[in-house]
Amino acid sequence: MVMAISSLGVGSGVLTSDLVDQLVAAERKPTETRLTQKTQQTEALLSAYGKLRSAVTELRLPMRQLSSPDNLKAFSASSSNDDIGVSVDATKASRGTYSVEVTSLASAQALASQTVFADRDATSVGQGELQLSVGDKITNITIDSSNDTLQGLANAINESDAGVSAGVIDTGSGYQLVLSADETGTANAVSISVTGDTGGTDTDNEGLSRFAFNTGMDADAGLQETIAASDAVMKVNGVEVTRSTNTFENVIDGLTFDIKAEGTSTIKVSQDLGAVADRVQGFVDKFNGLQSTIDSLAGFNAEAGVGSLLTGDSTVRGVQNQLRSILTRVVPGMENASVRSLADVGITTDWETGGLEFDRAKFEEQLKANPDDVTALFAEQGRTTDSQVEFVRSGLDTQPGSYDINVTQAATRGQLVGGSALGTSFNITDTNDELALTVNDDITVNLALTQGTYADQQSMLDEIQAQLDANNALNAAGTSVQVGVDGAGQLTFTSSQYGSESSVALSSAEDGATFGLDTNTSTAGVDVAGTIDGRAAEGDGQVLYLGSGNGGASGLQVRILGDQTGSRGSITFVEGVGERTVDMVTSMVGAGGAIESRTDSLNRELEQIQDSQVRLEERIAAYRERLVSQFSAADSLIAQLNSTRDYVSQQLAALAPNNNRDN
Repeated sequence: MVMAISSLGVGSGVLTSDLVDQLVAAERKPTETRLTQKTQQTEALLSAYGKLRSAVTELRLPMRQLSSPDNLKAFSASSSNDDIGVSVDATKASRGTYSVEVTSLASAQALASQTVFADRDATSVGQGELQLSVGDKITNITIDSSNDTLQGLANAINESDAGVSAGVIDTGSGYQLVLSADETGTANAVSISVTGDTGGTDTDNEGLSRFAFNTGMDADAGLQETIAASDAVMKVNGVEVTRSTNTFENVIDGLTFDIKAEGTSTIKVSQDLGAVADRVQGFVDKFNGLQSTIDSLAGFNAEAGVGSLLTGDSTVRGVQNQLRSILTRVVPGMENASVRSLADVGITTDWETGGLEFDRAKFEEQLKANPDDVTALFAEQGRTTDSQVEFVRSGLDTQPGSYDINVTQAATRGQLVGGSALGTSFNITDTNDELALTVNDDITVNLALTQGTYADQQSMLDEIQAQLDANNALNAAGTSVQVGVDGAGQLTFTSSQYGSESSVALSSAEDGATFGLDTNTSTAGVDVAGTIDGRAAEGDGQVLYLGSGNGGASGLQVRILGDQTGSRGSITFVEGVGERTVDMVTSMVGAGGAIESRTDSLNRELEQIQDSQVRLEERIAAYRERLVSQFSAADSLIAQLNSTRDYVSQQLAALAPNNNRDN
């Protein structure tokens, strides 16, 4: 009889589950140990490359700052009078000393009703329509039974966004309406006319006409001017400058004046050498931080004879070699310059530690003496042989070198020209004071000339130019229009923008003949055309540029000033240390870079290790099943043998008494 075995070891007492576990563990251990060690090593390498990547990336920000020419031309400004404040755009300013005298502050116009009303919410003010003109903005406001009170009128004005704020004042003996322009300056003066006045005529100072106002009105009629609109006026080195606000911009490149009171001041603009040196120190610190990281990851302890995790690693060597090549070389294109390499400005390498040392005093001395060369040392720069050719920027594929420039067509500006000569004296009234222009195809410019008599041509031109300079639409678009007279005595309007998108056209004129504009000609501008490095370039306004795939000059952009055609000399493009380092770091840590590629390879190794672990588990599971099957079969056989043994033993024992009786 064969006994059923319910568990391992029942038949033999030896082939137990514990024995299977021990055999399986022994089978698993060598491979598992190897995979664990390989996983730990790969993860350690990934961590090390992560630290290397982070340290290399840290170089990018300070070098990107140094790769911008503007960041190497830092300036600071000071004022001797706190009431005449000055701020500086360090990237646009230049050294200089200026004498400033403020003779007038800008103020916003204020008006008040001359009529005192008994109640703000009940007394009728009259019904009709108010037309508010502020600068070139015109707003119509209807006063009817829904808002026919002093407070209702004030609310309607405030809700209209006309550029005027209104309020009601309790004088103690009644209520008055007060108005103030939202913006300062004479260009934002307020004019108010009335139509459809139900309380009388539109000008009889009854009903709604009590709120009319213009500078030519009777002082006893309509609103009263309590504060006149005025412009801020100051003299810079004796030259008078006017602005509608107390902030003066674009008077001197890079400087903004904020004035609080009349007075005089001396403005000094000096180069802030320390600010630039701080940026260089920031790069040196980041580089030395990278070197410390490399030492910890790839250093070798000669005394102990022990290396680090990345000792001898080719990627680390590549990073070090490329950086040394950039930081110790003579910058191409600067072989004959006063400053040729980082060592010339006090940045040297400690060959024992691999770190950088920075002589701040030497750097500031060189920056002060040779600002252009120091700028080119760090930042990209284009040096032209023609003073009217300006370097704009390079492209990703632009290579250092010299490239010839030839212009076949100079850029021009859009212009409007009158059909007949401009007169010599003018009487501007409400029949000829309005002109409307369309500038650069999409800017509508409405001009309302100051009415009056202009005795000569220049005073008329000055009035038109003042209106153009103060025009909100032009200022919002960041452009301008210049008025003048051509050789034939005809009035001209010229856009400040160059190129095919530049134009000036007459939209309307109340009396064009006053200005010789009853017939006129509008001519659009053209883009510059020519070649760079002998290759056909594209034009955008005054900017001539090459697209990609055009050799070493690919991506190069230059601005062509003046109207000369033919050869315009050459441009030498210099790629400084900062720009080159930024490109190198980007290539190292970016897709396909050395560090990224090594990291990807290690991640693939981890995936392979995980696959090997899965296969190990599958093999061990099959091995366990095989052992259990073999042990079960052996245990069953042993159980059978034990059963047979017991049976035979029982039979032999049963025969033993019979044998004794026979004896």
